[in-house]
Amino acid sequence: MQSTTIKFARMATQIVHIPEIEKLSPKVIRVMGGNPSKFTLQGTNTYIVGTGPKRLLIDTGEGKPSWISAIKRVLKEEDISISETILTHWHHDHTGGQQHLQELSPETKFYKNTPSDDQLDIEDGQTFKVEGATLRTVYSPGHAQDHMALILEEENAMFTGDNVLGHGTAVFEDLSTYLSSLEKMRAVFKGRAYPGHGPVIEDGPSKILEYIRHRKMREDQVIQVLKSRKGEDGVGEESGEWTSMEIVKVIYKDVPENLHMPANGGVLQILSKLEGEEKVVEDGRTERWRIRNRATL
Repeated sequence: MQSTTIKFARMATQIVHIPEIEKLSPKVIRVMGGNPSKFTLQGTNTYIVGTGPKRLLIDTGEGKPSWISAIKRVLKEEDISISETILTHWHHDHTGGQQHLQELSPETKFYKNTPSDDQLDIEDGQTFKVEGATLRTVYSPGHAQDHMALILEEENAMFTGDNVLGHGTAVFEDLSTYLSSLEKMRAVFKGRAYPGHGPVIEDGPSKILEYIRHRKMREDQVIQVLKSRKGEDGVGEESGEWTSMEIVKVIYKDVPENLHMPANGGVLQILSKLEGEEKVVEDGRTERWRIRNRATL
């Protein structure tokens, strides 16, 4: 669904400039997708990985002319080619440039979990090797069901896709699955995180722990709202029953209203998780939520 592609970043966060092309380490070159927006931050990060004449590419942006032009420039200046491209997940802003790259580099093979006809499959733990770089896949559903993170073994770093961003927080399809993936990702590397959007994160595991704690904080906030009665702003019901958007207006009261809809998706995910844990129930007629057993919370 459309909401799963939204990267919900706090408006207060300073969005720093990211160069179109930047060598981030001896093994990693970032090429921006040329698609900045309030949903994609500075744009989609794509990464060329390795040190030899044949390199790996992670993601293809959404097919903007500036991206393929920048890729051409890097390939020429570095005198390299792309042997394999690994797509972290299906969203268009990460896969849309595949056709352009195929036209530029017909010999390149494309890999993705649950592939389409012109792609090859990826399994959890699969490795991709070129001179100077070994990438190991980590199946990490959450932001998308087919999501793969990638460990760069030589740097003990991780390409986190859209599960972890350089700014703000990420959205997800299923909160319980997402949290499990974050725990899995945090345990298997110790260095940098190269995110799908935003700048490099120097301490990747710490950022992932921050994400986990943030989600727990939001869950606690939802529970506290459900335990309360009608607030001073008039939202909620005397019975302690709340719609998801009423909860958003309390939790995200300091966030601009144009971001309340994507925030509502996150709140609904929390409510779904709590419902699965038999902590809350929804009245299907009114779409209002309440605590199932107040004594347990």
